[in-house]
Amino acid sequence: MTEAKYKKIETILKQRIIDQTYPLNSLLPKEIELAAEFNTSRPTINHAIHNLVQQGFLEQRKRLGTIVKRNKIAQEFTHVIQSYNQEMNDKGLKARTKVISFDKINPTSEIQNALNLYPSDSVFKLVRLRYVDTTPIVKVTTYIPAKLVPELDKIDFSQVSLYDELRKRNLPVTHVTRKLEVKQASSTISKTLKIKENDPVFYFHSYGYTKRDQKIEYSIATYRGDLNSFIIDLNLN
Repeated sequence: MTEAKYKKIETILKQRIIDQTYPLNSLLPKEIELAAEFNTSRPTINHAIHNLVQQGFLEQRKRLGTIVKRNKIAQEFTHVIQSYNQEMNDKGLKARTKVISFDKINPTSEIQNALNLYPSDSVFKLVRLRYVDTTPIVKVTTYIPAKLVPELDKIDFSQVSLYDELRKRNLPVTHVTRKLEVKQASSTISKTLKIKENDPVFYFHSYGYTKRDQKIEYSIATYRGDLNSFIIDLNLN
């Protein structure tokens, strides 16, 4: 048994769990069947399955078999300010961002209130879909005052971090407040995140501030409820 072989199989099985080729609570194919599929030995398959059990993707039950679980991604942005890609990379996950749209618009009353803007001001509206591997995890709509970063629309945010770009312009986000709600997925968001309509989603309103306590960002993020959990770190003095 070589490490390359079982690690490759482990990666394939994990992806099948994430993209629901193996549905939640279903039985994983038997080891002998997987050994035949991958043209390898049962000990190699067993090694790959053992690792996925340790990671929380599978659960072995006596007299029943190996059950598919869904290991949630522990999101730490509730107490750490960092980019999505950096957080996923720190967890050993492969992150990807797709820019759905990026426009300069006139702010609605909601956006005016969120960013302390006038009706005559303009904002950049950046809509992104974030993935882990090939699975959509969160849809984020972000509003940035155009007068503070007039050249922002020339940046490809499928490749770079918004926070990094703001930092380069001496406008680092140093403080964030977030409001969390749990909602049911609309038909639109269910199609975007590849979940069922009315499935639970985590719905965040976020406000980013610079070191001068100036509002620089207003974001609305919708996270899949089945694949995400959130870590709250309270420091009581």
